[in-house]
Amino acid sequence: MPSEVTAAPQPARAGQAELWDRVVTLHAHVEHRLADALQRGHGLGLSEYRALGHLVPFAKGLRMQELADRIGLNQSSVTRLVARLNAAGFTYRDLCPDDRRGVYTVITEDGRARHAQARDTYRETLAAALDEASAADPELGAALAALADPGPPAP
Repeated sequence: MPSEVTAAPQPARAGQAELWDRVVTLHAHVEHRLADALQRGHGLGLSEYRALGHLVPFAKGLRMQELADRIGLNQSSVTRLVARLNAAGFTYRDLCPDDRRGVYTVITEDGRARHAQARDTYRETLAAALDEASAADPELGAALAALADPGPPAP
């Protein structure tokens, strides 16, 4: 019986792991700065800000699982997050008209207003953190610039 031949895994490109470690460190630093700026300036946590941002375009709201998928949190974390948003008056829960078991989270006008107020703080803090990181680490800055550049259109 012939044995299967499997290709050996390709070695990581030189420096790839180190660059990834720097990206992860940068991510943690930027997340901390964003969370601090949003909390101090607007009384919002970073996850709360992001949840509101995902809800803004959906007048009828999103199902809890859909919101969880968009934010990247598990269902129980989103349930607690939405409870905080509901208590603050930024969202409310609504039953799905087609499936009475389905629950939607709907953003309120207060939620839209708070998100809009916080948007500039988020963007300015993000830009400052990325600019500082790029100046301190030009290689990482080049990697970030490459990610931001959509490149030429596909043929």
